[in-house]
Amino acid sequence: MSEFITAQPAPTTSTLPAGLAPAGAPEERRTREPLVFGGIPEADGWVLAPITPRDRVHFRTDRELPLAEFRAAFPADVTVTHDEGDGLYRVDGQPGTGDELAALTRAWCASHGYATVGLRPETGVRRRAPRDLPPAFLDGLCRHYCRVSLKRLQRNMSTIRLHLPDNDDVDQQVAEWVLKAVATYDEVKGVPFGAFLATQLSKWVHDLGRNAYGRTAADTENKQQKAIASFTAEHQRRPSEKELAAYMGQSVATLRRNSQTVATLNGLRNLQSLDGGADAVEFVVPDSAEVPDEIMGEAEQTLLSHALTAACAPDPTARRDQRAAQPNVLGWATWYLTTWGGQTKTQLSADLNTSVRNMNVHADRAEQALKARLSELGG
Repeated sequence: MSEFITAQPAPTTSTLPAGLAPAGAPEERRTREPLVFGGIPEADGWVLAPITPRDRVHFRTDRELPLAEFRAAFPADVTVTHDEGDGLYRVDGQPGTGDELAALTRAWCASHGYATVGLRPETGVRRRAPRDLPPAFLDGLCRHYCRVSLKRLQRNMSTIRLHLPDNDDVDQQVAEWVLKAVATYDEVKGVPFGAFLATQLSKWVHDLGRNAYGRTAADTENKQQKAIASFTAEHQRRPSEKELAAYMGQSVATLRRNSQTVATLNGLRNLQSLDGGADAVEFVVPDSAEVPDEIMGEAEQTLLSHALTAACAPDPTARRDQRAAQPNVLGWATWYLTTWGGQTKTQLSADLNTSVRNMNVHADRAEQALKARLSELGG
């Protein structure tokens, strides 16, 4: 963003009808003054780039696309975005161009060796391109609402830190959320942008866990944590297993099964700390001629497990906006639980409430990195 632009309030007053003014109160009362960004009142800024309907193509791919090269294949008025969290690509164009954009997307991906998953056009999607707003207005608005968002998210920061431990990553994610809200905010509905942003932030924070670990698992953890906090506040102590089950209206068996899911999530969150650093454990493959077969088998499993964890951990050399900068949790879970956990992909798909196709995409990423890790160890 360009040089910092302070949001200046524009002085306004409103007058209540004499019959509605409280007794003893002056008839003229000051209301909250509107914000001004880049010399433009906030309400006027939205009018300069109103939200409009457009056609959109959604799809995923078997591996990450070179975004700049892919964008170049479309006309200048087409917008291409990629959600790192769920791997979803979106191509937005003018109304009536959905089928054409879908055909162009299929053709480009096929000619460059990428397989598309779930590609479909959608009409009537209401969006605005943030770049259509005056630059000074957008700069001031984003700076102001990024600060507001960070303050509002303080109560959710423990959840955010599970996924974004670095302050710079948190700041970048909040900025992306503000821009996402700018793109979807519909000013004609009469809801202030700040109120709209607040409701979206609550949803997007929860989506961090859903995108990383699956909707069912993340929702299970959230409900269990809320129940424990509520019981503790009411009784001034943590609940026992039976008390928590009764409080949540579940059987003890269901609670235990859900608690295992939550425990699995907590284990997966430690992916980044399991690989690298001065205290990292080095695994040495024993000489098979000197070690019994059953011990050798355990050593091989240990080696493979360690290599898988390292392959799915974040790449410290990747840019923050790249998929490799985030742990490949779904790929790790798919490999580990189907290899050593005795689960099928169908079972795991039902447990995590995600598609087998999505699991395969993440598992393929893990496989490529795993092969490289094993090659390094073998060398």
